[in-house]
Amino acid sequence: MVDTETYTIEAPNGDTEEIELPAGLADVFTEQGESTTAVVGDLLVQSFAQQAHAVVHHSQGETPADLEALNGKMEELFEERFGVSLDEAMGHSH
Repeated sequence: MVDTETYTIEAPNGDTEEIELPAGLADVFTEQGESTTAVVGDLLVQSFAQQAHAVVHHSQGETPADLEALNGKMEELFEERFGVSLDEAMGHSH
């Protein structure tokens, strides 16, 4: 049986969500000197960036301007965190 470890996310309004992962899974993705918490954060940023990109660029119909703005900001935050644009990381652009 595999143990789990819990990470806690706190929203600006104080709400919290606990996420359980298999113990050691976050370690698989760490680089030397990097914390597992940073890796979990990286994966959250990556996931939100990919999902926002998909909604704005790969959905049918017209995209509301507010979603385009949110996606643009998410792309900026992605590049700040990883030092590479989302387009470069995904291997395509729009």
